[in-house]
Amino acid sequence: MTRPAERAPVLGGVERLRLDNGLRVVVAADPSAPAVCVAVHYDVGFRSEPVGRSGFAHLFEHLMFEGSERVGAGLHGRHVQAAGGTFNGITYRDHTAYHQVVPPEALERMLFLEADRMRGPRLTEATLAHQLAVVKEEILRNVTAQPYGGFPWIPLPPVLFGGYANTHNGYGDLADLDASTLADCTAFFDTHYAPGNAVLTVCGDVDPADCAELIRRHFDQVAARPVPVRTPVTEDRPTGDRQDEIPVPGLPMPALALGLRLPDPVAETDRYLAAAVVGALLGGGETSLLHRSAVREAGTAVSVHAGAGLTGAPLEARDPDVFVIRAMLPSPGTADAVADAAWAGLRSLADRGPDPAALARATARMAVERHRRLDRLGARAEQYGRFELHHGDAALAAGLPGRIRRITPAAVAEAAADLAGQRRRSVLLVPAAPTPGGPR
Repeated sequence: MTRPAERAPVLGGVERLRLDNGLRVVVAADPSAPAVCVAVHYDVGFRSEPVGRSGFAHLFEHLMFEGSERVGAGLHGRHVQAAGGTFNGITYRDHTAYHQVVPPEALERMLFLEADRMRGPRLTEATLAHQLAVVKEEILRNVTAQPYGGFPWIPLPPVLFGGYANTHNGYGDLADLDASTLADCTAFFDTHYAPGNAVLTVCGDVDPADCAELIRRHFDQVAARPVPVRTPVTEDRPTGDRQDEIPVPGLPMPALALGLRLPDPVAETDRYLAAAVVGALLGGGETSLLHRSAVREAGTAVSVHAGAGLTGAPLEARDPDVFVIRAMLPSPGTADAVADAAWAGLRSLADRGPDPAALARATARMAVERHRRLDRLGARAEQYGRFELHHGDAALAAGLPGRIRRITPAAVAEAAADLAGQRRRSVLLVPAAPTPGGPR
C-alpha cells in the first residue's frame, strides 16, 4: 500500500504535488477554460544524447506515439482525436514534452494514456523502422531541402562551444540514426523516462482535488526507477574571434548569425531577462538600434533581429544559452559592417543606458507576449511544466511579465556591457558557386 502523495501549498494558482514514485505534478485550475491540457515533460533532450547517437532524443519522441502496454500501435493519437482533442510532442535541448488538449470529460482518458506510456512504450523493430523513416523525412523537409534549414541553431553552436553535448545537431546525423537499435531504444527509455525524471502538468477546467485523485489512480501504478544524474554541460566563454563561412546551393541571399553567451537562465534569471530586453532594444523591430543603423541608414543589412535563446525564444533551455544576432545581407561583404553596427549598439546601451521610452515600450511588448502565451492552454501547460522542470518553480511562468516590467535601465546597461565585452563568433551563409556544367 502506497503512502498518500505529498501535497504542496497553492502557489499563485498553481498546485504542486509529488507522488511516491518521484513524479512531480502541477495542477493549474481555470474554470473559464473550455478544455483541459495534459502535458508531460521529461528531463531529456538533445544535450542528453551520447556520442554516436545524435538525433536520438527526437527519434524517441516519435517512438512514444507508437503505443504502449495497453494501447495498440499507433492508437495514442487516435484516442486523443476521438475525444475531439489535439496532441503533439517536441524535443528541445534539455527536455522532451508531450501534450494533449481535450474537452474536460476526456481528462481521465488522457491521464491513462500518459501513464501507460510512462510505464513502457511499445517498442518493436517495425515501429523503429517506421519512425526512423518519418524522422529522416522530417530532416529532409525542414533542413536539407531548405536553403536556411536549421539556421542558425544547427551551424552556430559549433563556433561557440567545444563539447559534443552543445555542438552536435539535435536533428541527428543520418548515419547515427540508421545505426540505432531496439536495444538502444530500451536503454534510452530505462535511463531517461522514469517518473522521477518527469513533470506532469494539467491545466484548464478541472477541480484540483478530483484531478489529483485521478492522477494518483493512474500514475501511482507506474513503478519508481532510478533517475539519471544530469551531467553539467557548461563551458568557458570563447577567447578569440571566429567566423565560419558555409556555402549553400540555391541560397537566395547571404545570412549572418552572431552568437554571444547569456547568463545562467536558472541561477541568474533576472540578468538573463535583462539580456533579453537588450535584444528587443538592439534588434526587436523597425524602431530598434540595429535596424536603424544597418538597414535604414547604411543599407548593410536587409533585415535584422536580436534576442535571447538559440532557437529564437528565451528561457527554453538551461545554461549555457545563446544571445543571437541575425541578419539577411545584400552581399557577403557587408557582414563585418553589420557586426560592427551590432557592437556599436551594444556599447551605446552599455555606456549611455537605454532611452526610457524605448525601454518602457520594449518591456511592455515582452510582458504582453508572455501574457498571450498564458492565454493559450497548451502553451500555458508547456510553460508551467518547463519552469517546474528547469527552475523548480512552475509559478514562475505567471510571474515573468511582472519581472520583465521591473527591469531597470541600470540592469539593461550591465547586460549590454557583458554582451559587448565578448568575442565575435559567427556563421555566414553564402551562395555556393555554380557547379561547372550545371545550371546557373
